[in-house]
Amino acid sequence: MTTTDMPRPLDADAKQPVVRKRPPKAATGGLRQAVSATTLLWIMACLYGLPVLWFILSAFKPASDLFSYPLTLVPHNPTLTGFKAAWDSANFSQYFINTAIVCVITTILTVGVSCCTGYALAKYDNKWLKVFFVCILATTMLPGEVMLAPEFLVVRNLGLYNSFAGIILPAVLTATGCFMFRQFFLTVPDELVEAARIDGARELAIFARIMVPLSRPIMLTLAILSFQWRWNDYIWPLLMLNDPNKFTVQIGIQSIVGAQNINWSVLLGASVISMIPLIAVFLVFQRYVMGADINAGLKD
Repeated sequence: MTTTDMPRPLDADAKQPVVRKRPPKAATGGLRQAVSATTLLWIMACLYGLPVLWFILSAFKPASDLFSYPLTLVPHNPTLTGFKAAWDSANFSQYFINTAIVCVITTILTVGVSCCTGYALAKYDNKWLKVFFVCILATTMLPGEVMLAPEFLVVRNLGLYNSFAGIILPAVLTATGCFMFRQFFLTVPDELVEAARIDGARELAIFARIMVPLSRPIMLTLAILSFQWRWNDYIWPLLMLNDPNKFTVQIGIQSIVGAQNINWSVLLGASVISMIPLIAVFLVFQRYVMGADINAGLKD
């Protein structure tokens, strides 16, 4: 055997694959993305929260400090004079009761009607239902001011002018609520409904015992939104109500504004007072708004 036939150490080493350790780029990149997203969210929270914080803190400032230069965020001499003057200058207790009645009844009816409508639009195959759904969505393309005149004429002809029913009934059916429930029920597997029908369940039992419990997150979400819409509604109650004893909170706040001048301290105090129920409702119900297991009860 010649020397050329002998394997060289370099050739033997070349046949073995070289394993190189790569730096954990995925972990580093994931951390970088998480930090970037968190930083972006904090920036957006500050941009949205700073005006709200300034508005709330300004309600604790005396009227003489609101427009003093330089402007300050934190009040130097905090006071509750604006809140007391706002509560005493208007019948806020009656306004809160009236608005609570309208909001609670409207929210319950809106959630119930939207749930029934969304289920019918999602689980029943009928061309007229599809046409009806398109008509509901078409109402979202019209400005709200366009619908005020015909709605006012209909409510007046029904004899509901200057009553809570005239405010509640036109706001029961919302395109947003129907769309939310329809899109949710479309994600519910049809096998779940068919299994219930095979077991002998009727349509009303399927809806009440299966669909309604599954749609609880959507119901609570729509309830929060509906309560907020009705609480902040101003134009429609202003058109429908003529009795000061039936005014809502937003009309009461508008009555504080004078024709010649505005007492900003009182107006800010009244506005902060009107926000308290909305914040309380959100804090109570937001923890219930979570995802539901729509595949529960189905076998793989």
